[in-house]
Amino acid sequence: VQFENEHIIIPQENLQKGLNQVNINFIAGNLSLNRNEEYLYTLLVPDRARTVFPVFDQPSLKATFDLKLTVPEKWQALSNGILLDSTTRNNQTTYQFNTSDKISTYLFSFAAGKFKKVRRTLNGLTMNFFHRETDEEKIKESMDPIFKIHADALAFMERYTQIPYPFQKFDFIAIPDFQYGGMEHVGAIDYKASSLFLDAGATQNQKISRASLISHETAHMWFGDLVTMDWFNDVWMKEVFANFMADKITEITLETTNYDLKFLMSHFPASYGVDRTKGANPIRQKLDNLKDAGSLYGNIIYHKAPIMMRQLERLMGEEPFQQGLREYLKKYAFENATWPQLIEILDSKTAFDLQAWNQVWVNEQGRPHFDYELSYNTEKQQIITIQQTDIEGKDRLWQQVFEILLVYGDETHEMTINMDAKEVKMSLPTMDKSPDYVLFNSSGQGYGVFPVDTAMFSASDRLYGLEDPLHRTSAYINAYENMLESRYLSANQLYITFQEGLLKEGEELNLNLLVGYLKNIYWKFLREDQRNPELIEDKLWEDMQQNEDANQKKILFQAYKDLARSKKAQDNVFSIWKSQEPPAGVKLSEEDYTELALALAVRDYPENVLTVQIERIKNLDRKKRLAFIIPALSADEAERDAFFESLKSAENRAKEAWVGTALSYLHHPLRTGTSEKYLAESLELLADIQSTGDIFFPYRWLQSTFSAYNSDKAVAIVNEFLATHPDYNPMLKAKILQATDDMYRANFLINNKQLTKGN
Repeated sequence: VQFENEHIIIPQENLQKGLNQVNINFIAGNLSLNRNEEYLYTLLVPDRARTVFPVFDQPSLKATFDLKLTVPEKWQALSNGILLDSTTRNNQTTYQFNTSDKISTYLFSFAAGKFKKVRRTLNGLTMNFFHRETDEEKIKESMDPIFKIHADALAFMERYTQIPYPFQKFDFIAIPDFQYGGMEHVGAIDYKASSLFLDAGATQNQKISRASLISHETAHMWFGDLVTMDWFNDVWMKEVFANFMADKITEITLETTNYDLKFLMSHFPASYGVDRTKGANPIRQKLDNLKDAGSLYGNIIYHKAPIMMRQLERLMGEEPFQQGLREYLKKYAFENATWPQLIEILDSKTAFDLQAWNQVWVNEQGRPHFDYELSYNTEKQQIITIQQTDIEGKDRLWQQVFEILLVYGDETHEMTINMDAKEVKMSLPTMDKSPDYVLFNSSGQGYGVFPVDTAMFSASDRLYGLEDPLHRTSAYINAYENMLESRYLSANQLYITFQEGLLKEGEELNLNLLVGYLKNIYWKFLREDQRNPELIEDKLWEDMQQNEDANQKKILFQAYKDLARSKKAQDNVFSIWKSQEPPAGVKLSEEDYTELALALAVRDYPENVLTVQIERIKNLDRKKRLAFIIPALSADEAERDAFFESLKSAENRAKEAWVGTALSYLHHPLRTGTSEKYLAESLELLADIQSTGDIFFPYRWLQSTFSAYNSDKAVAIVNEFLATHPDYNPMLKAKILQATDDMYRANFLINNKQLTKGN
């Protein structure tokens, strides 16, 4: 046998006509076994199965797998198939698993280690949960919701698809610092432990994120696992339906959640964050070689695709859309299918022209820009004219439906706009005056850069007086996106406006969004003379004390910690950390106190907080994580240099979640002056990071590296790299442009005071 360039070459004389069987002895590679001292696990998506055993990594080649594992005696193990038996001998246990269901190679999985196993039966299905959590409060608070959300998600999917759970078992495992939020291995889902285990002080946003994650991975059992894309250019199909279904499931599992509000907040900012950049990609991308499959993943397939799918459902109607999905799943069960095959089925359920719609929404990148005018016709009836523009000059139309809100004092009227042409005219309700202001995309379903009526921002009671939190969220997002486009509002104007909402915004999810925007504007888009650190510190602290909601108080306190610049604020944070006595009404966990210690360390606070904090931590996995991060926060620049140098070795990047966190502190806004020197080498390392890391790591590497910069020098470094690498991998170049977009915009906004549209 010859083995060359990942090809096993078998001489012709060793083959015969008919059935041939090839038996291969091999030693499993370590690249995708994710070995740790007390556990290991496989993670083979998209094309890593071949690094563990000889196999063709191609999703359209489905097969069954037989597995036997021999592990240390006290270790647990799980895989895709049901555990048949186990035997222990010479301090080792051998687990024999049932033949797996028919699956693609990227869905094959096993994990083993020192895990606790919890078994429960809900709705007639027995589930096994493996974990390493040691915090008893988290276990008590989390175990019931974890099992219940899984059970509710399974029940919903069975009802929606009319297909019973299609595989032989349903188990899941919580892995410390797992690379992703979760991975949908058939019958053996992997989760990041911190995403599942929450304490009594968890915010609503954390609970929604957990419910969405569990629902997403459960939905994958049908969308992705039962029916799999034929090739990874359609990887977005499994992700869009997982997220699309997760939104529907979460509406049921968390009954108090505002579905439309959650959908708007979960998907739109994340999708805009890529689609506004020069590195934007279509939902459905071209893939010539499987080695680039990991680069297809990102916020477009996870967040723009659900927005697109919700628009499609609205245009088709819920029932025809659901019928089409049921037909698709039944027709291609345990097989593979492409997006055109699904479109063909959906096309038969509607008179709507899906092909033209599909070309703009799915096969091309970008988003439309909207403008409007108010006028009167000859009958003195007021008319609103809405124009849709393609700023890329391709003359495209994003056909969609959205709402606008007309505000007349205390009275409001919401109108549905069917944007089926580049210009749409509609009559306004008969009133004796013009609206005080117009809010675009009030229902949170339209996609694009919508105009901002600055009259809404002329008084805080107009913006924060909007009764529906969904309307306020849409206003916040519209304003932020236009600020980035240098339209209507400057960064400083928006910074001041959003500060007023810290006390006036009563919806927790909205407050979380406002605080995130405020921090971004503060660190990236303002000059130092505009920041006024002590003013924002005092406001956050005072508003936190006045707020009566525990979760909202915690959000404000965390923002206070993140923005603390003055000695007074830092001393206050230190006092809370040292005494472990949080502000009244705020509940802090071990992780929260670790975050306080990290925040103090990056500010070179003159106390050895990290040494003390690492001793406080009881969980071994979390202790190791902090030990890894500490050198990136050292007050000694030479030690930080050595840490960055260590990351040039792939083995030191194995814990990708740890690396991402460490980089965010290495490049913290307060450290950019001494860390700018790492930027050029960080770009040079990107190709190696793609070849040795998992699918999300290249972008996270870039995001953690560049997110705090806005200087001319940082811009010049990126420009020089792109100019000197004209033939650079286009997918990686796109990731660079996506991750540095805020840097370019911030640099422009700080240096350019011109506004358009309502300056």
